[in-house]
Amino acid sequence: MNNTKTALVTGANKGIGFAIAQGLGAIGFRVAVGARDDVRREEAVERLRAEGIDAFGVALDVTSDDSVIAAAEAIERTAGRLDVLVNNAGIGGRTDGGAQDPTTLDLDVVRTVLETNVLGVVRVTNALLPLLGRASSPRIVNMSSNMGSLTLQTGPAMAAYAPSKSMLNSVTAQYARRLADTNVLVNAACPGYVATDFTGFNGSRTPEQGAAIAIRLATLPDDGPRGGFFDEAGVVPW
Repeated sequence: MNNTKTALVTGANKGIGFAIAQGLGAIGFRVAVGARDDVRREEAVERLRAEGIDAFGVALDVTSDDSVIAAAEAIERTAGRLDVLVNNAGIGGRTDGGAQDPTTLDLDVVRTVLETNVLGVVRVTNALLPLLGRASSPRIVNMSSNMGSLTLQTGPAMAAYAPSKSMLNSVTAQYARRLADTNVLVNAACPGYVATDFTGFNGSRTPEQGAAIAIRLATLPDDGPRGGFFDEAGVVPW
């Protein structure tokens, strides 16, 4: 089997996801660019290839069972295994009209956000665990946010988005417990307040700075942490 390690990054056509793909590609990974939009996905692949990175596109809608199954099959055909999964795809959810004010919370917004930010991660992870099991040092990185920290309670009140990240953190811990007797290391990462279209480009950090913690967790040694929540400075409180 080819010794080149393969990483799948979901939502990798732009922002932090693209920077993660770029960073992993720069250190020798073959990168699967997971994204829904066909045009943006292929543009991202071409940008990476122009930098000398071995990249290929994978059509992936994390909210669709059929799409996720097809993506797993595509990665198996192309690479035979998966060494790193970065669950980066996520949405903030609509905020207009008090949609994320807890006192006027739009439950449809909650459902939509959870479908991508939590259920999407579970859907993708479970579909790809068999391929991760074929790798020598598999790593799963779930992109979270310190807005999901019950201790820190950072950022504005966003009663769909913030709890979705709290649940993602809990799900990350559950995977780590379940996989404790395997070589799969599962952790959550907070990229910080990054200037992307997600934040209206108001963040204080670049996508590359935000990607650094994900790349670090994706390349942990075999005795690295399991089930933790980290940012660039270290452990983030739950």
